[in-house]
Amino acid sequence: MSTAFATEPLRIVAVSAGLSRPSSTRLLAERLAGAARERLTAEQDRTVEVRVIDLRDLAVDIANHLVTGFPPSTLDEAIKEVTEADGLIAVSPVFTASYSGLFKSFFDLIDNTALTGKPVVIAATGGTARHSLVLEHAMRPLFAYLRATVVPTSVYAASEDWGSSGDEYTDGLPSRIRRAGGELATMITGGRAASGASRVLGLDDEVVPFEQQLADLRLG
Repeated sequence: MSTAFATEPLRIVAVSAGLSRPSSTRLLAERLAGAARERLTAEQDRTVEVRVIDLRDLAVDIANHLVTGFPPSTLDEAIKEVTEADGLIAVSPVFTASYSGLFKSFFDLIDNTALTGKPVVIAATGGTARHSLVLEHAMRPLFAYLRATVVPTSVYAASEDWGSSGDEYTDGLPSRIRRAGGELATMITGGRAASGASRVLGLDDEVVPFEQQLADLRLG
């Protein structure tokens, strides 16, 4: 391994599909990226670069590409950054019980093999906790189709989660962000992939009880 390759920065790219400014979706993306960068910086010597891509700024380019088949340079650069990142964070607001159309349109432009094996954190924002299962029902299957490796902890932030530290039964938003960021960092540095529908459990794998899986879904 060459010295240049060994010292090349690790790159985390966060994709935010938030439409407003300021945006809670972008804020969640930034905090997840910060948590992953903090863990990576503490555990290895390479520098860590973070880029947040606002799909709001690329909306017209995305629409034009879907119609013409030719991406403008800014959109082409964003797609390249996503596909070449060491770790990806994907955050969407919830619209009609699913991810936004802008979010879906962007990832429709990415070849379904371009994210193969890439560590990904999925996250979403919404006005009520009732929509938290969008992460498991919509976003996780999308990235399974794209062959990415989604970390076990997904993060959903309802309006009331901001500023909440949780209680004795649930983790607060900051705790979930740290956990998801830590899992992404572990995968980036070569830790064991802990999710993936096609992965076969080995003798050393911990089997999570179904009740705990349900609890985790509610937390995510």
